[in-house]
Amino acid sequence: MRTTLTLDDDVADFLKEQSQLHNKPFKQVVNEVLRRGMAPGLKGSESPRFRIVPNRSRLFPGVDPRRLNQFNDQLEAEDFARESSQ
Repeated sequence: MRTTLTLDDDVADFLKEQSQLHNKPFKQVVNEVLRRGMAPGLKGSESPRFRIVPNRSRLFPGVDPRRLNQFNDQLEAEDFARESSQ
């Protein structure tokens, strides 16, 4: 169906940008965006779920996890002393 539609400047700019970014015709981008807006619960309208895979890491022998802040403070003090002596 052919129709005339007046878009706000920001909406038109967004649609043009999407059209160029995805190398799709403007008409196709407008239809896709309207379909997503009309049926937000349909599959494909949601972005894929982000999955985090934990990494089992261990500290080196002799490193006490309760003293890591103290170690960090010591490193910062050494950096400060090195910079102020220059």
